[in-house]
Amino acid sequence: MPDSTHTNHHAALPSPLVSPIKGAAVTPIAFVQAIVQAYEKYGQNPAQALQSAQIKPEFLQDPAHRISALQMERISGAAMQELDDEALGWFSRRLPWGSYGMLARASISAPTLGVALQRWCRHHGLLTDDITLQLQATKDIATINITENRPLGTLREFCLVSMLRNFLGLASWLIDSRIDVQNAQFPFAAPAHRDVYGVLFSGPTSFDAASVAISFDARYLALPLRRSEAALQHMLKRALPLTVLQYRRDRLLVQRVRQMLAARPEQSHSAEDLAALLHMSPRTLHRQLRDERASLQALKDEVRQSKASELLLRTQRPVKQVAQASGFQNEKSFIRAFRSWTGQSPAEFRQTGGVAAESNSG
Repeated sequence: MPDSTHTNHHAALPSPLVSPIKGAAVTPIAFVQAIVQAYEKYGQNPAQALQSAQIKPEFLQDPAHRISALQMERISGAAMQELDDEALGWFSRRLPWGSYGMLARASISAPTLGVALQRWCRHHGLLTDDITLQLQATKDIATINITENRPLGTLREFCLVSMLRNFLGLASWLIDSRIDVQNAQFPFAAPAHRDVYGVLFSGPTSFDAASVAISFDARYLALPLRRSEAALQHMLKRALPLTVLQYRRDRLLVQRVRQMLAARPEQSHSAEDLAALLHMSPRTLHRQLRDERASLQALKDEVRQSKASELLLRTQRPVKQVAQASGFQNEKSFIRAFRSWTGQSPAEFRQTGGVAAESNSG
């Protein structure tokens, strides 16, 4: 959270409420107003912090005003140090400078992201009992819940959004991967600046919900941590914020592509169709797969061969239906592809029970 002009042997996590778009003024002035309230709570003057971020006092009177990522980063870092409170007035007692850095250090030795996040939740309870963080996971979905144990007052939105963004940002950094949020929900009415939630959290955001939570693919929890203690020290001193959207890489992309190809073969004939289902451009899809040392064609072949083999051996469907169910637009191209994979036609494969193909692959 600190700006690079602040040199201190302690360190905090970066401010989460910033735009991932360099230079774009999308951060609502409401979050700056919340920081000013923290100054008022402690009886201190925010003038110097506002000046360091080039935020004029009159900006605070305009609810539609937006500031840039750099401005939010500067005022957050200045306020945390001047107030000696990384929670910026959210809780009933201060969280001294370096508190969140300490939590990060306690988590970085974990073998997987799931263990690291469980540690973060548990240790956060040692800093404050005003809120409780909890990680829950099913086979498919992981959810971060926040329970409010005391009223957070006018700083409620700023606190809850910041906590979830910090959590998500650290998680993404630990595994060096973007984590796509499948759903975010908040127990307050949609604010006037609700559009910024689309920047802060990928996926849909709902308001007036029963609880505070974000959910994402549970498979991220099994990924190993990719950061060292030295990398942590460097990260905590960086001026730029941790943001999920900084990460082009998605370490679950190969699995997501396989899943989509298997679940919707008729809708994923082309890179354009598949990219649309994954909410990205075809160019981005190819680039990210290349980063993971994979190719779309190889993944298609893998999924289609598996599906076709299963249908040929376990059903009596005609070859034409098997071709269609495996994602091929015509029987002729399917037979040609299947022969290149197995050395047999679909009919021969079904007749031999796949034995020749297995011996070839072995």
